[in-house]
Amino acid sequence: MASSAPGTRARPRPRAALAMSQDAAAAVLDPASLAALGEVCDLAPLPVLDDFTTDRARTVLADVELLVTGWGCPRLDQAVLDAAPRLRAVVHTAGSVRPHITDACWERGIEVSSAASANALPVAEYTVAMILLAGKRVLERARDYRAARRRDDWLRTPASVGNYQRTVGILSASLVGRRVIDLLRPYDLRILLHDPYVPDDEVTALGARPARLDELFAQSDIVSVHTPLLPTTRGLVSRELLAAMRPDSVLINTARGAVVDQDALTDVLLEGRIRAVLDVTEPEVLPPDHPLWDCENALITPHLAGSQGNEWRRLAELAVSEAGRWAAGDGFAHPVRRERLAFLA
Repeated sequence: MASSAPGTRARPRPRAALAMSQDAAAAVLDPASLAALGEVCDLAPLPVLDDFTTDRARTVLADVELLVTGWGCPRLDQAVLDAAPRLRAVVHTAGSVRPHITDACWERGIEVSSAASANALPVAEYTVAMILLAGKRVLERARDYRAARRRDDWLRTPASVGNYQRTVGILSASLVGRRVIDLLRPYDLRILLHDPYVPDDEVTALGARPARLDELFAQSDIVSVHTPLLPTTRGLVSRELLAAMRPDSVLINTARGAVVDQDALTDVLLEGRIRAVLDVTEPEVLPPDHPLWDCENALITPHLAGSQGNEWRRLAELAVSEAGRWAAGDGFAHPVRRERLAFLA
């Protein structure tokens, strides 16, 4: 490591600790990531903190300035903050900080960073893949091919099949929604966007056409839901909106199941009016006897669109970068702002 210039003192590494479930730490933070964290901060030895009430946790918290958190981190309430008088920053290795960051953190002025932008990419990639597969009716035609064991007459393929100049509606210009729009740029698709908090000129700059909520559902061949679950968005995708969708159009939901009226969606899918790709449901997981499990118009995946497998490395790399920036006094590149919480997942 390079030495400090003459007459200067190296900035001391902040005392840091990991706070998340044991499983989350094993999945996201491999030895290389832990070593990289150790280069930029004075990292408390493992095991991670998954319970802030133990004697060991209180000993670690007494000196910690930075917490690197992840899935399963206990809530940072006032009692925890009282036990951590030097805590000044939190770097979260996943997306939403709602489960563990409390009002007490904001009131103390603790800086918070999240890997939500890194986690948005695989969700957007999943969405784009499903848009293209749905447009070509790949899964349905593969199922029919397996059953018939012979090719269909491809010259009689309906004009409704394919991805040329189809209309894709994006519900919400969230991190994922924006990334989906960006990834769809190379394709010959028309993109509509509904987000009441984004002005029309910004929608146009993103590469989409602004649309009212009812227009989005009535005019799109595929509607992709990227709305965070908030009190104002619960049940946003209503029975009326689903009824307005074009016959054989597709609803993709990678956001939260409760954004959609689950009963209404079940009804329209069982009627065969539309198709759906659901990475999330309400509840999650659906009961074993739920009719959507056997519905040919519904593809249900087990909440896998977000980071998994080797994609966890991206989360770890962002966390290491954020910890390094903060330790160097440069501030976070991906801060979470308290005033934006009302619009975030």
